[in-house]
Amino acid sequence: MTQRRFWAVLVGLGLALGLWARAEATDPAVMEAAKKEGKVVWYSSLGLSLAQKVCDAFNKKTLGITCELARDGSQRIFQKVMQEASAGLAIADVVHTSDISHYLDFQQKGMLMRYLPAGANTFPSDFRDRDGLYTILRGTPYVIGYNTQKVAPADAPKRWRDLADPRWKGKLVHAHPGYSGVVMTGMLGLLPVLGGWDYYAALAKNNPLVVQSAEDPPMKLSGGEAWVGATGEYNLYREVKKGNPVAIVFPEEGLPFVTSANAILSKAPHPNAAKVFTDFLFDKDAQQILADDGLYVPNGAVAYPKDKRPLKELKLLRVDPEEMQKRDDEVKKKFRELFGV
Repeated sequence: MTQRRFWAVLVGLGLALGLWARAEATDPAVMEAAKKEGKVVWYSSLGLSLAQKVCDAFNKKTLGITCELARDGSQRIFQKVMQEASAGLAIADVVHTSDISHYLDFQQKGMLMRYLPAGANTFPSDFRDRDGLYTILRGTPYVIGYNTQKVAPADAPKRWRDLADPRWKGKLVHAHPGYSGVVMTGMLGLLPVLGGWDYYAALAKNNPLVVQSAEDPPMKLSGGEAWVGATGEYNLYREVKKGNPVAIVFPEEGLPFVTSANAILSKAPHPNAAKVFTDFLFDKDAQQILADDGLYVPNGAVAYPKDKRPLKELKLLRVDPEEMQKRDDEVKKKFRELFGV
């Protein structure tokens, strides 16, 4: 399926199913059943403080439903959900990770409930649902960051290939695709643009500091442990807003766009509460919390911080979910071979 056809199908499904989702979400019977269930368990790869803020905002609505958060990295959440399913355990209700290929695996195993949040038919194409089984909760471009106290703007990398320059040897930080869905997506988006694995082989020669989460490189840059690195724009943006010595570069070759999905599990122990919570995640209040923190979101009613670059101004590289699923093991294996971790 071509990329254009892929998105066209998503748009059609969103339009076809959006009214049904809104009707069910507002059904008093759903809310009443959700109150009897009493809670919703949310597995999320959002940063801990932000995920908890979202959970707390839901709890403040005093709907008679409590949000219980379990936060971890995308790959660990995926492994946990799969392990629980294999053991016949139904613990999580709603799952959110930054590796969209996870949802193809979930779908193929019949693990997802068909449900669209209220208003899904109005979302931009980059955030559309796939088959009504998951919805893109947030997105961030994959970019370069640098420490402004160590690197002058004129000397900062301008292109992805600049990170392979020997002058960054021992000064580069890179997160691990075996832990971070953001990094997995970023690497897959760059491979065809940069000519395959030769680029990462050159990068490995610079002896980068390899960390786990996409949240780690900005902290290493802020502290001066590394001078340059690659990660999600959102992660760097948060450090900039804190006043830390970090700057963001939007490389001219393009930016892989990391889309992070959210879905209800088919065996969710609190299915009605999961629907109510999912609608909340995509309504204006919750989406504004994410946008205020620096994320791009599907709800068009939110206002972005003035210092955020509009998505339409960026050269985004789309990463196909099927390609991610097919090459997941390859990327992890090759990264271990090249970087030794």
